[in-house]
This record gives sequence, C-alpha cells and structure tokens, in this order.
Amino acid sequence: MNFIKKIFDKEVDNSVHLQFQKFSKGEFINRAIIKARKSKNKFTIVTSFEFANEMVRVVAEKLGDEKTNIKGAIVSTNDLTGKIDFKEKKQFQGVKRYLIDKEMSGKEIIELLDEFQKAFFALSFEAGETILKIKPKAPKSSKPKNKGEKPKPDFCRLITTDQDLGKSFVFEAPNFKKAEIIHNFIIEDLIFPEGEKDYSKIREMAKRKGKIIRDAVIDEKEMRSEIEFVA
Repeated sequence: MNFIKKIFDKEVDNSVHLQFQKFSKGEFINRAIIKARKSKNKFTIVTSFEFANEMVRVVAEKLGDEKTNIKGAIVSTNDLTGKIDFKEKKQFQGVKRYLIDKEMSGKEIIELLDEFQKAFFALSFEAGETILKIKPKAPKSSKPKNKGEKPKPDFCRLITTDQDLGKSFVFEAPNFKKAEIIHNFIIEDLIFPEGEKDYSKIREMAKRKGKIIRDAVIDEKEMRSEIEFVA
C-alpha cells in the first residue's frame, strides 16, 4: 500500500514517517503526482519519485524467492561500499549512486529495503505480469515545461493486473479509466520526542503534523479531498 493510501486509511507507519522526515513547516505543492489509466484488467500507473521505494517493495514481494534481473540504482548519502553488490559507483555533491545490474530475488531486495531505509531504490524489474520501471537517478520533483502548467509525473512507471494494487492509487473511483492526481502537503507543526537529548535522534524522531490536500481529475470529473495527519 502506498503512503498516501495509508494516510487516508489512517494506517500511518514508519514508512510514512520516513516520507516526511525532510519537511519543515510550510506548504509543499505538487507532490506525489499520479497519472493512471485502466484498460480492461490492466493498470498503468505513472508517478513522481515519492512512490519509488514502495513500488519496489510491492513488486519484490510478488517476486518472492524467485530471481530476476534487477537494473537501476540505489541512491544514498551514506557510503554503502561493501554492504551492497554494485556494478559502478557515481558521486555528485555528496550523493552516491550505486548502479545495479544483477540477478536478485524479491527476498534479497526486501532485505536491502529494510536495512537501508533512508536510501532511494530506483530499480527496474518484473514479477509475473507486473512490470516496474524507475529512472536510475536521484529523486527530483517534477516541474512543468511551460509556465502555468501542472507538472507531469515521469519518474516511476508501474504496469500491473493486480486490481488491489492498481486501485490503491485511485481509491476514489476503483472503476476509473483515466486519472490525474496531485497532492499538496501542508506541515503545520513539528512534534519533538520528549526526554531525548541527542539532536540527530530528535530530528529523526520528530513527527510532522498537518494535512494533505488531494486534487484529482478522474474521468474528467474534478474531486478534492483533505485529510489531517501526524507522521
């Protein structure tokens, strides 16, 4: 389940908390962008970078113990040399990009996701009828090509016949044919842990309190929903 669906279902967990760790107070517009199509029993979901790790996890879960070729990159500010098996390492302004091109099982991918929770997993691979393609680079917000236009997602592409997975991105109308969704994050307050003295831990553990505004155009019908959250 993706982090937006978790928030709307009031099932906030640590993966949701990690999504908001970098935010200060303020309004952050045009986030977690989704463009989706449904044709017969197949969903094509194109998104901005925020959904990458969750997509990698859900496809890895489908892969399970089976192995397939994994291509892409693991991006981190930490030195993962000796901790992951990579083909090439590139670095720019302190951000390290470890290029991956090898056979791996879904279980092995999940172990890496669990061990390096703050890393960005831009991996492309398949599991059955589910195909995932993510740009092998550091996360970057979508920007409109022309002034006044809304940004278009182009970072992650997921093709699947998994009905629950496809509908989790467009939960307002499960039988949709075409949808475009943009979220605005409004962070109103930071809730700091009591009794903790270590500044780095305080920063990691601090929760964000605010709301998400979800603007959707589904089959040419405009919809807006709002939800408060603490994560």
